[in-house]
Amino acid sequence: MSPIKNDQFLNVAVESGLAASDIIMGALKVPRIAQHKGATDLVTNTDIESEKIITSIIQLNYPEHDILAEESSKVTKGSDYLWVIDPLDGTTNFVHGYPSFSVSIGLLFKNSPLIAVVVEMPHKKLYSAIKDEGAWCEGLSIKCSKTDSIKNSLLVTGFGYNHDEKWKKNMMMFKHFTGISQGVRRLGSAAIDLCHIATGQADGFWEYGLKPWDTAAGILIAEEAGCIVTNLKGHKYNIHEDNILVTNGYLHDLMLKEISTYSN
Repeated sequence: MSPIKNDQFLNVAVESGLAASDIIMGALKVPRIAQHKGATDLVTNTDIESEKIITSIIQLNYPEHDILAEESSKVTKGSDYLWVIDPLDGTTNFVHGYPSFSVSIGLLFKNSPLIAVVVEMPHKKLYSAIKDEGAWCEGLSIKCSKTDSIKNSLLVTGFGYNHDEKWKKNMMMFKHFTGISQGVRRLGSAAIDLCHIATGQADGFWEYGLKPWDTAAGILIAEEAGCIVTNLKGHKYNIHEDNILVTNGYLHDLMLKEISTYSN
């Protein structure tokens, strides 16, 4: 893949992400009306407007590419390139004005992550990555932590909207890891969680109930920052998996051992 072409892809992803973040931040100044996709799963007009601006910029530059976005049907044109978009990750936080939500844009080439952009809000912090070239936060290179024991770690997780058996299992894992680490956080945006592992602000992240747009960008940012990304059985992860484990590498086998006590 041409470095120049990759830079062009990244520029389009950044342009799209920042344009969407402008819409989202502008919407914070007015009352936010949410509709229910599920019992507790929310969507707002802002999600939809954010997705429209992202897809319009991508289609203007790459009309032949496929697009998979959370709030609309997949655009399939038979391309090797697939843009995977979460226009507002952390909608519930956004609706309540809780300061943890993001835009996530990933570009896959032949099903492998190639380009990633995450804009963390409300402070509009830009994370990005190019396959085999590195990961950055606000243009500065980032690396994951070197914490090598669970007892000294800060971990992150998330909980899906369906209160099913996996949700119950994760509640037990949450309790377990809270007892053996320095803490477990739940922010409500998987894209941000992955970026925080990549920057070393936390050391490990696991979650069930994920969708492709939750992780398509964040996993590349994490991997390019030195993290290990697998499913909860330790096998190779892809964006169609519904469960994930991401660590700084030092903790990966240790966390897998603890997780293995819970049936996957």
